[in-house]
Amino acid sequence: MLSKKQTIEALDVIAEMYPDAECELTHSNPFELVIAVLLSAQCTDALVNKVTPSLFAKYKQPEDYLAVPLEKLEQDIRSIGLFRSKAKNIKKLCQMLIEEYNGEVPKERDELVKLAGVGRKTANVVTSVAFGVPAIAVDTHVERVSKRLAICRWKDSVLQVEESLMKKIPAERWSDSHHQLIFFGRYHCKAQSPRCETCPLLESCREGKKRMKAREKK
Repeated sequence: MLSKKQTIEALDVIAEMYPDAECELTHSNPFELVIAVLLSAQCTDALVNKVTPSLFAKYKQPEDYLAVPLEKLEQDIRSIGLFRSKAKNIKKLCQMLIEEYNGEVPKERDELVKLAGVGRKTANVVTSVAFGVPAIAVDTHVERVSKRLAICRWKDSVLQVEESLMKKIPAERWSDSHHQLIFFGRYHCKAQSPRCETCPLLESCREGKKRMKAREKK
């Protein structure tokens, strides 16, 4: 695995590639961000961003979501995968916000994960993006890149990937590195057809070297 020093060096390269990386989910406040991240599970940010402008225009606070039938909310997000279960979670989340948090999104991760449809990744995104608290949210891109670059082990769980990154990256860089790793995985080190031939990190990437050798044999 990469040492802490090597990890920082790799992240410096990625930071140069994507210096302006940030959350791409459209939102204007913590509540909208929670809803957007919930909707993004097993779905692209681009698709979520096609749905949320009209959604957020209709529903501006938790009470608005509770005021409509579940079937109506399902129709509003129908183009998003798992829309039925997500609609139910949105309803439950809004009910919890009203009953337990005075309608406000809590800032603490331990409180966020209590909300319906909110896991550790979503909680980390919200604490980092909405409240400026350093955090590393491990989504499919962060996990893939971290394993390909040997920042962590292939067999590591999502939690172990997060812990490895937190140990090797200074806390003040957690949030920026999280977004930069996402951009690197989303636009360069893709799940399918990664751009190994133009990758500045190829020499330190075992996965990339294997792919390039396989291409040469063809």
